[in-house]
Amino acid sequence: MVVEVLVKAAHGAPDKLGDCPFCHKILLMLEEKNVPYQMKLVNLSDKPDWFLEINPEGKVPMYKDANGKWVPDSDVIAQIIEEKYPEPSLVTSPEYSTVGSKIFSGFINFFKSKDSTDGSEQALLDELRSFDEHLKEHGPYVNGDKISAVDLNIAPKLYHMEVALGHFKGWKVPESFANYHTYTKLIFSRESFTKTKAAEEYMIAGWATKLSS
Repeated sequence: MVVEVLVKAAHGAPDKLGDCPFCHKILLMLEEKNVPYQMKLVNLSDKPDWFLEINPEGKVPMYKDANGKWVPDSDVIAQIIEEKYPEPSLVTSPEYSTVGSKIFSGFINFFKSKDSTDGSEQALLDELRSFDEHLKEHGPYVNGDKISAVDLNIAPKLYHMEVALGHFKGWKVPESFANYHTYTKLIFSRESFTKTKAAEEYMIAGWATKLSS
């Protein structure tokens, strides 16, 4: 059975995959579990009526479950997929499930900051350092030797961070975070990741709208 999933279309290019790390997480999960799926792009700049009828909040991703019901929220969708397709397991040890969870908000704060003295860059660096230290002790993946749900959640966000900060601020993650760089090289080169990531030009277009909002 082929599952259906609704994801964000690219800003200014509604026929291309857009820049949504939460959609990316679900696509990664389906790829890693070898679940056949049909991806439908939704133009969030001009939301179609059929989409708003099934999801008045107008958010993606959405996933059609076995009963034909559309389910929103990437965390809920991830849980459904894990339960329905348990092999290979992507379950993360509870003690590691929140590792790196503050990096994304730290990135957004720094990304939107116009004050170099507000501490937002240092706050992001502190989170990245903590993540790097965890990987040094427990890597190569967050949960150890095998990729798990926590990696599929954080990797798209790290990719967004690198592309957006690199383009708009000329900023890069320090080379001294060697374990971080080993990790991202490992994840970003996985077939599942390269197959489901948005093109950099569409990510930049998406983040440009956030600078003006």
